[in-house]
Amino acid sequence: MKMSRRAERMARTYKRHKGGNQLNLVSLMDIFTILVFFLLVNTADVEVLPHTKAVKLPESFSETAPARAVTIMITRQAILVQGQQVLTVQEALDRQQTGLARLATLLAQHLKHDQRETITGGSRPRVNIMADKDIPYRLLKKIMLTSTRAGYGQVSLAVLHKFSNQGQ
Repeated sequence: MKMSRRAERMARTYKRHKGGNQLNLVSLMDIFTILVFFLLVNTADVEVLPHTKAVKLPESFSETAPARAVTIMITRQAILVQGQQVLTVQEALDRQQTGLARLATLLAQHLKHDQRETITGGSRPRVNIMADKDIPYRLLKKIMLTSTRAGYGQVSLAVLHKFSNQGQ
């Protein structure tokens, strides 16, 4: 039986497109490669401060992000330097001296360890203090004084960035 011209044309079209529908992965791989490089470059400059539920930070309208530095965390129970417990809060509050000796020695050790970076960077050594918002100021004052006596030229207090409603 002879096929009509229309049927023949449909059969040819079917044969031509039968093995098609292939996915071209080259351009997709290029896009993902660019995306990976973009993410690697942009995430290298971010410093993530340790997050804990034991510390409730105060809020601020800070414009600039803190620079990389040694982190002193003050919870309601303990004082930690780079995650290592140094003193309890009660011990620090009970001391009559203006400085805290154990904290000063640990900060001096960190300063010696990081000395190469501060010399090449040309900036003064920094310390970031993450303190619970209910910590008494006299304890913060002792810790800031101990930090400056240990050789840290810049002391920063970590706060939560609070967005203002001025633009609305």
